[in-house]
Amino acid sequence: MSLEEVISRLQDSGFTLETFERYPRHVGVVRGHCIALVEVAPTGLRLTGTPGWRMGDLLGVLVEKGGRQVFQAKGEIVEATPERIDALRRFRADLDYILTPAA
Repeated sequence: MSLEEVISRLQDSGFTLETFERYPRHVGVVRGHCIALVEVAPTGLRLTGTPGWRMGDLLGVLVEKGGRQVFQAKGEIVEATPERIDALRRFRADLDYILTPAA
């Protein structure tokens, strides 16, 4: 699948693409408050790192802090509610499906 086809499939699935000064070699794939960083690869786009929760221009990663799950970016923390965790799970599953090259 060509890069153009991957981008079209992402957009058709409600994802938007954004660039960030903080991540000059990557493109942000965003849907709702979920975000993942991708880079151009020979097979189209490749996920780099773990998707997380968008916190301004930062990507909050899911961590455990004080016995509870939170999204954290630098010193900022957002509660990882069941709804947010489910949204991130669906985001990741949909993104993986689109980015995985067909066999």
